[in-house]
Amino acid sequence: MDLTQFTDKEKHDRAKKMMLWFGIASLIMGFAGVTSAYIVSSSREDWIQGLELPQAFYISTAIIILSSFTFIIAKKASKNDKSKQATTWLLVTLGLGIAFIVLQFFGFQEMLGKGYYFTGPTSSIKMSYVFLIAIVHIVHVVAGLIALLVVLYKQMKGKYSSKEFLGITLGATFWHFLGILWVYLILFMSFVK
Repeated sequence: MDLTQFTDKEKHDRAKKMMLWFGIASLIMGFAGVTSAYIVSSSREDWIQGLELPQAFYISTAIIILSSFTFIIAKKASKNDKSKQATTWLLVTLGLGIAFIVLQFFGFQEMLGKGYYFTGPTSSIKMSYVFLIAIVHIVHVVAGLIALLVVLYKQMKGKYSSKEFLGITLGATFWHFLGILWVYLILFMSFVK
């Protein structure tokens, strides 16, 4: 493939997409390392068996899945030059993203209420992993919310249309990745006892 046949804009757009996919690949490797360590540590004698994850984690899972659908609707509206509709659905996605994080903290409160702590004399290695996995994911969701705010700002400024929607596409791709990652993590923590 001869890259000289592409315009500068096409090259710039390809570079942005490639950077996003490199970032996603590095996140996958990072979480693969943490979940591998979780599996290795599960053979320890002090590993808690039969731990039930907080109900709030499961509710937040439904919320983040729903937010992917609202982002899809927003992207479709933007591609169809329905700016107000796109803005509305991006705002809904933002609200759902914030609700996801709030529910995660409710989950932490539930675990603390049952006497499970991240560190300290009453903590366990398994609970430390559960807290760590959820907290690191929350940090990435915050990054996703910042990206979503940038997309929302640009949408409100009329930067996206049927002719130009790369930014909203990149934002949606990252957001969907975060949702898929959380679904994987919740399933992992539910079934790898």
